[in-house]
Parts: sequence; structure tokens; C-alpha cells
Amino acid sequence: MTLTSGRFISHEYDRMIVRFSMHDGNREIPCAISTSAMDYLERGPQARPEQREAQFTRLRDRIEARAASKYRATEFEGTPPGIVLRGIDFRT
Repeated sequence: MTLTSGRFISHEYDRMIVRFSMHDGNREIPCAISTSAMDYLERGPQARPEQREAQFTRLRDRIEARAASKYRATEFEGTPPGIVLRGIDFRT
């Protein structure tokens, strides 16, 4: 099944990640992206903590496309299993 957009959950400053979800049918898939990966995607100055949700929204299509790719490849991490995106996931 194809993943669909879920929700923005939070920016966790201490862990330097943005948590979000995606859906596989009715199943919610936990996901996270490092803030450094988002800064890499924008190729600009580092965003401030209060700018992270807006930054995620701007990059959402690219982030979710990569998360869906890792989901199809069953590249899960953590407990509960989820998708974790880092800068290396966007380098070609």
C-alpha cells in the first residue's frame, strides 16, 4: 500500500529531530527527520527552533517521498519501528 501524509508531531530540540507520521491505510507510521537533513535540503542557513514546523511544511513533499521509499524498502529503525531520515538519505 502507498503511504499517505500524516501529521506534524513536534520539533524535539534536544534530539535535533522533527517527528511526523505517515499512514499505511489506517496504520500510523512514526517518522522522524534530523534538523540537519532539513537544513541540507534547503541549502541555506540553519533554521531557528521556532522555524522548524514551517521548514517541515515547505519540504514536506520531498521528506515524505523519501520516507515512503524507505518504507517500501522496509528500512525501519527503533522501538516502535519507524522511519528515520538523515542527511545521507537525500544525497545522490
